[in-house]
Amino acid sequence: MTDQTRAPRPPLRADAERNRRLIMETAERLFAQRGAVVPLNEIAHAAGVGVGTVYRRFPDVQSLVDALFTERFTAFMEIATAAAKEPDPGRALTGYLLAAARRRADDRALEIVLDNASIEAEPIARMRDDFGGQVDGLVERAVAAGAVREDFAAADVYAFLYMIGAIADRTQGVAPGAWHRYADAMLTGFGLRPQTPEPTAAMTDDQVRRTTWPRPGEEGRG
Repeated sequence: MTDQTRAPRPPLRADAERNRRLIMETAERLFAQRGAVVPLNEIAHAAGVGVGTVYRRFPDVQSLVDALFTERFTAFMEIATAAAKEPDPGRALTGYLLAAARRRADDRALEIVLDNASIEAEPIARMRDDFGGQVDGLVERAVAAGAVREDFAAADVYAFLYMIGAIADRTQGVAPGAWHRYADAMLTGFGLRPQTPEPTAAMTDDQVRRTTWPRPGEEGRG
């Protein structure tokens, strides 16, 4: 029986869905802190559920990572699909970049999930390709309309989100909205925004000292 002909799973009972959500949220938190090396037993303990409950839903850590990936890519796909409905190509691309940046800024586990998901296996590979096609469409439409610099490419979308994530991860709890300033600067550099109507203030010296950015000379110390 193929994936296409297999009968869909019945919806989870409310309590089972609560447990599944709790397991996934706990895994997100632990992965963000330590990477995808946390054993299921420890995730179960931190979530306050039985080990058997975790193993019934996720037979191994890989299946849990893949579930987190699917959830995230579904959300990003919805953002891209909504942006594609915007008739103005520049506004469509800008809207996607900002909405995706907000999503990334709130998700400290995203890079861990992306790095460890079964990206070449179905159905994740198909989801990845469908999403890539959506982003390519937004970029191509904006470039063709002259709404963005002519050398803008889909790779710039991913680099933009990576940089926003790096800033957000290191300023969370100190200056949670700091990433907006750098998103605005990059959008202006891409030609998508002539100027920021309401500039976000730079971080103060005290805030910079309290971030987790490496200090000069700290990189590479073991």
